[in-house]
Amino acid sequence: MSYKIALICGDGIGPEIVNEARKVLDKVCDVYGHSFTYKNLLLGGASIDVHGVPLTEETIEEAKSSDAVLMGSIGGDAKTSPWYQLEPSKRPEAGLLGIRKALNLFANLRPAYLYQELKDACPLKEERIGDGFDMIIVRELTGGLYFGERKTVEENGVKTAIDTLSYNENEIRRIAIKAFEIAGKRRKKVTSVDKANVLDSSRLWRSVVEDVAKDYPDITLEHMLVDNCAMQLVHNPGQFDVILTENMFGDILSDEASMVTGSIGMLSSASLNETSFGLYEPSHGSAPDIAGKGIANPIATILSAAMLLRYSLNLDKEADAVEKAVQEVLKDGYRTGDIMSEGCTCVGTAQMGDLIAERVK
Repeated sequence: MSYKIALICGDGIGPEIVNEARKVLDKVCDVYGHSFTYKNLLLGGASIDVHGVPLTEETIEEAKSSDAVLMGSIGGDAKTSPWYQLEPSKRPEAGLLGIRKALNLFANLRPAYLYQELKDACPLKEERIGDGFDMIIVRELTGGLYFGERKTVEENGVKTAIDTLSYNENEIRRIAIKAFEIAGKRRKKVTSVDKANVLDSSRLWRSVVEDVAKDYPDITLEHMLVDNCAMQLVHNPGQFDVILTENMFGDILSDEASMVTGSIGMLSSASLNETSFGLYEPSHGSAPDIAGKGIANPIATILSAAMLLRYSLNLDKEADAVEKAVQEVLKDGYRTGDIMSEGCTCVGTAQMGDLIAERVK
């Protein structure tokens, strides 16, 4: 099969880690007989340097014409980079927000997986970890409190700030469908997280999710209040498969889940629209302090490429092969500096990419 993939290398370590992910994707093509055509696009600081703006219409249109987008990290050092002397609407992160909006990316996917080889980095006690955990948080990305009406008023000398949390049933339905579809590729369990004991928006959320669940009789649905979910993530993370939740709750819970894995350098992410199209990127930042040194960890970006194979191209076997290759490299004792431990072999960015690509079978 032939596919068109847009590459946004981004800023800082972005070009280095995207290069290694491409190396792994090329190996997938060799092993499985596919053909990937790549188009390099500019976004963030790299776009500012060339075009004066963080996002151009050309980048948007080229991304839309692709089957998926693989992106490195965006941004730089806010204290020293000239990009941050610009007004907020022209800074690197504005480009990221802009492309998400332009591509209608409403579903954010954040996996949290604990490799047994890295369990010593997990801050939880071993009895909490058990046999490990493998979850994915499906977060609604374009609605809720962050996008509701807001204002600050003053009455009788007292300032009052008002933020509005609203969801309609269509917004809830489409993110719920994504979560159930993803659960169908995994262990067939969805935990829908809300605050239905307090919020009207959560009561609607729960009602619509239950309605969607009727179309997926082979998938188990459970509801959990957000405060309980926050506790359960550190008490028994292994119970979760797919966590479905709204924008603000997902923002908080995904950061909590990422920390219990022990290393942000291992965490992939994706943002999807209503089709199979998605933008895939590592969860970590651009790390400008180590850019160009060849020591960045490319695994999060390589795992993001595996998500691209699975969710946009529907190539599950190929995605499994990439994920297994990562695990084999870790099992063989190879580490980049950020995840280095005693008795292991420290390697650089390019060598880690080579080692993973070699093991794709």
